[in-house]
Amino acid sequence: MARKLAAGNWKMNGTSASLAEIDALVAACPAPEIDILICPPATLLSRMAAQTKDSAIGIGGQTCHVAAKGAHTGDISADMLVDAGASAVILGHSERRTDHSEDDASVRAQAQAAVAAGLRAIICIGETEAQRDDGVTLDVIAEQLAGSIPDDATAEALVVAYEPVWAIGTGKVPTLEQIAEVHDFIRAELSTRFGESIANATPLLYGGSVKPANAADIFAVTNVDGALVGGASLKAQDFLGIITPLEQSAAD
Repeated sequence: MARKLAAGNWKMNGTSASLAEIDALVAACPAPEIDILICPPATLLSRMAAQTKDSAIGIGGQTCHVAAKGAHTGDISADMLVDAGASAVILGHSERRTDHSEDDASVRAQAQAAVAAGLRAIICIGETEAQRDDGVTLDVIAEQLAGSIPDDATAEALVVAYEPVWAIGTGKVPTLEQIAEVHDFIRAELSTRFGESIANATPLLYGGSVKPANAADIFAVTNVDGALVGGASLKAQDFLGIITPLEQSAAD
């Protein structure tokens, strides 16, 4: 079975003052029963990694370039993330796909670079509201899975995060039945492509307006192994409200 994971995506939020939230999180989670990951902006990554060095909290990046180095102003490589203390990286988030025109092929190349550098790749997929309304959600998910995940993926180096684009930061949340349908489909697709052992050991996260108020219900859904959390991960108290029910679901 996949180990549970609570991952916080800080996006373009956080300054030095925000590091106090990590101290609070470390103090509240001395020995969690689940994996906990914070992905801050690159300006905070090395300092946050130093803060969490002797804790159970992992640190990750929010994207990486396909090249190890070179003339790519403003970009960051997977090797640089590792050097800064990261153990994972979010790839293919819908905001990256939209704002930076990243497609499935580029996400796959980034994932290959990340894994080669020793990072765990958290690959994001999800449909738009128009695609959901048109009834093509599973077709979109299948295409993104096939195009974004490298052929040599392993459970140790792969996490899949389902984030319906229309639910990210909007307060809208799919029904539990809709979440279950997509997560069951993802697990089946992974099983067909990589075999049951890899598929069952790969964490499948749900993301999109996850909050302490709805976390327990979401974590009770079949094949949901955790969450990729945006705004609710910026404050330790809010994130703990998501971590605690995930730990409870892991113990059940």
